[in-house]
Amino acid sequence: MGKNIVEKILAGHLVCGTLAPGEEIGLRIDQTLTQDATGTMAYLQFEAMNVPRVRTELSVSYIDHNTIQIGFENADDHRYLMSVAQKFGIVLSRAGNGICHQVHLERFGQPGKTLIGSDSHTPTCGALGMIAIGAGGLDVAQAMAGEPFYLACPSVVKILLEGRLRPWVSAKDIILKVLEIFSTKGNVGTVFEYGGQGAATLSVPERATITNMGAECGVTTSVFPSDEMTRRFLRLQDREAHFVPLSADADAAYARVVTIDLSRIEPLAAKPHSPDNIAAVRSLTGIPVQQVCLGSCTNSSYKDLVTVARILKGRIAHSDVSFILAPGSRQVLDNLARDGYLADLIASGARLMENACGFCIGNSQSPSSGAVSLRTSNRNFLGRSGTLDADIYLVSPETAAAAVITGRFTDPRDLEMDYPDVPAPERLVIDDRLILRPEDTGRTVEIYRGPNIGQPPVNTPLPDTLAGPVTIKVGDKITTDHIIPAGARMKYRSNIPKYAEFVFENVDAAFARRALANKEAGRHNIIVAGLSYGQGSSREHAAICPMYLGVRAVLAKSLERIHAANLINFGILPLTFVDEKDYDALDAGDELEIAGLRTAVAESDILTVANRTKGASFALRLSLSARQKEMILAGGALNVRRQE
Repeated sequence: MGKNIVEKILAGHLVCGTLAPGEEIGLRIDQTLTQDATGTMAYLQFEAMNVPRVRTELSVSYIDHNTIQIGFENADDHRYLMSVAQKFGIVLSRAGNGICHQVHLERFGQPGKTLIGSDSHTPTCGALGMIAIGAGGLDVAQAMAGEPFYLACPSVVKILLEGRLRPWVSAKDIILKVLEIFSTKGNVGTVFEYGGQGAATLSVPERATITNMGAECGVTTSVFPSDEMTRRFLRLQDREAHFVPLSADADAAYARVVTIDLSRIEPLAAKPHSPDNIAAVRSLTGIPVQQVCLGSCTNSSYKDLVTVARILKGRIAHSDVSFILAPGSRQVLDNLARDGYLADLIASGARLMENACGFCIGNSQSPSSGAVSLRTSNRNFLGRSGTLDADIYLVSPETAAAAVITGRFTDPRDLEMDYPDVPAPERLVIDDRLILRPEDTGRTVEIYRGPNIGQPPVNTPLPDTLAGPVTIKVGDKITTDHIIPAGARMKYRSNIPKYAEFVFENVDAAFARRALANKEAGRHNIIVAGLSYGQGSSREHAAICPMYLGVRAVLAKSLERIHAANLINFGILPLTFVDEKDYDALDAGDELEIAGLRTAVAESDILTVANRTKGASFALRLSLSARQKEMILAGGALNVRRQE
């Protein structure tokens, strides 16, 4: 039996375990990336490991999320990141150089390598034939220390792309179609591997849009073959030496094969408030639009922005539309400017933002009250934009451009013009001067620590009896944005006591105060949730901050992979209902108790919970490896390392 692409790369990096779906495996990691919203905590954790230098082939620290510097906090963190990079041998991409996923794709990604990053959209680099996986900051810190990255061996789904895209349909519409088929839940422990003649027609930037948003399906990662398109991209980046061919064997096996005919796809949109709430753009025709945001790590390549520039050339943004432009990297911006396309975009009314995450994470350009905002980014969760009552739609650059012109939802095929087919450029101007490589002089580097930077908090060992209230009960699809907000609150990411004040802020503003009071009274806090709890961003603060508030267990119908791993890393029990009807029987405020907990965790996969309020009991499943049980019993990964 031949091997698929995923099996080939995993087999070449396997440190321990067996490549059988569901079995825990440990992988050697070649590259890591962090960004400043998650990186500060990751490097504080790395420091706590007392390792003198990173032990990967390459580790890159990006400053791209918290570039709005109102107050001292973000600027202080950036100084910390710069000093840490020099001390420990980490490459640093300075603020202004671009978004981590776009820059890593351009300058560092390599076919056949492994990459983990403290950002859920790290799978973007799967467009180059990498196994690129989003993870919590602590997992990244451990990989930088030379330790394996552990995960459940995934099953592989083949997505066979046939045909060719028609004019006005783009890669964004492909991934929206994938989301329509697979949805955002039920795909944990899966990798999407793309192939077929249709895949061969897609450029690496187009593939990157697809692998980036595969994260919204909840898959471990997505990967394309490394082929002639890959070679062309690397040649354009002056990195052809990094090219290696990589494809699946003809007789490779897959858990499932899904075929998509590219010629049958039409312009699509994700409606509020989930990336899998898919509709044809034509069905939305006429909805007034107040804002259009073009860019983010999903659709901000040179091709994407040149396409929009050519559509808008000689036109002006509709008077009702605020038109926002955020290129994905300094390289993209530089080449747009040199080729004249930036001038065309600005002439059309575009408001030029930084080469940063900005509007995507609600860190700038929040829409007006009740507004409709069309965005080429990857998430449209409720409140993520910074405006709770705004309606955010995810669309292609072509559909975004049509709305800029008309001021309303418009199928771009209805524009009275020919489609501006944009070929790949024959050359790019490349300038890496904002990428700082660490000195290898052995000199002493003093790490800068501002007053907002604390120590990484640690949990206490698991108690033998867990007893406390259901402090909050939530429904399905609770994202990490629901748990701990992004946007303006993220400047406190290095100050856990402060950041913890905002846990569940947009769901139940009193949660943090209630949980802290329970903790101070010696009671444990318990969260009850529905399906796909913890989807979205990889930010481990969605586990660290609840841990700080005394949360010891999450009871859910299902949990997403990265968040479940983060809960374990910080000593919080990730439990799922054996019978989902027991979820319905629980209410906020119910007093729960699990006795003999340490023995039960060590010896069983089923725990019995007593509901003292209602005089009933029910069963929960604890699906952990022996290694993860050790972490839970110790109160988290940092405690295990200290014991070792």
